[in-house]
Amino acid sequence: MIAVRGLCKSFGGLRAVADLDFVAREGGVTSIIGPNGAGKSTVFNLIAGTMRADAGRVELGGRDITGLPPQRLARLGIARSFQISNLFFGLSALENVRLAAQAHAPRRDFLARLDRADALVARARATLAEFGLVDLAGEPAANLSHGDQRRLEIALCMASQPRVLMLDEPTQGMSPAETLAVDALIRSLAGRVSVIVIEHDIDLVMSISDRVIVLHQGRKLFEGTPAEVSGSSAVRDAYLGAGHGAA
Repeated sequence: MIAVRGLCKSFGGLRAVADLDFVAREGGVTSIIGPNGAGKSTVFNLIAGTMRADAGRVELGGRDITGLPPQRLARLGIARSFQISNLFFGLSALENVRLAAQAHAPRRDFLARLDRADALVARARATLAEFGLVDLAGEPAANLSHGDQRRLEIALCMASQPRVLMLDEPTQGMSPAETLAVDALIRSLAGRVSVIVIEHDIDLVMSISDRVIVLHQGRKLFEGTPAEVSGSSAVRDAYLGAGHGAA
């Protein structure tokens, strides 16, 4: 679904991403891991159009989308979350999700009265129910717990009916119980969308992923299944440590 070919990005003399190649398969979960400064967020920004690559290209379903702005990519089916929750905090949970659903409404409906937008409201409520948030529909997003805000952000992404869902550290700041809930949530989404995840929780990565891309100093150090990554001495030396994989 997503193919990255020879992607490069530098900031002055710093090579943040260097000659990166990988494929995120349709309906699968691809995780990107690596130490801080490895280039993970830069890769996300290049795919999502918030940064321009110096070289290389990004393809969506075989179509070259390199350099397209985020709003074009959103309409083509790429949705992303951020490390820090990015919501309309003054609006209710329901209104947040309704706005995302409205993005795919016919343009003639953009100026329709909201009290007549029954189909959009119904879709928003159904999305909240799927994510276990329907009881919080009327609560301002600012009043939700950190875990609920993170789930609401994923619900916002899914309300836009994406083909690709990009999650940037979805469990950051979560309790173990909340992390388990996100694990189950991502598993439920696999197959419906192609999921690409940046995550530092290695146990979560190994649980949800079909493929894992390991970055180190802007380059791909290793790619494989969770078992192959756990068994790689190069990955253990650079990132995982002795607690994962073979001794």
